[in-house]
Amino acid sequence: MAYINGKEVLPEYLLKEVQKYFKGGIIYIPEPGNSRREWGSRTNTRKELKIRNSEIKDKKINGASINELMEEYHLSYDSIKKIVYA
Repeated sequence: MAYINGKEVLPEYLLKEVQKYFKGGIIYIPEPGNSRREWGSRTNTRKELKIRNSEIKDKKINGASINELMEEYHLSYDSIKKIVYA
């Protein structure tokens, strides 16, 4: 997310109104509620985690210990448990 100066995008009257409530600093203005995207929809992260978690479950079914999976995937004991037993 890029920083944008309010003077560049807001009409002067609106900028003055915002300055009544917030002077200086950085403010986040979220997108309208109906335009929000689901987590991971902009990247392949969600898909990659699903594949990784499936691999972890398969390895556990085939005899890998939680400690081995922790070492291989660099995850905590609790994280592996949540994946395996979900």
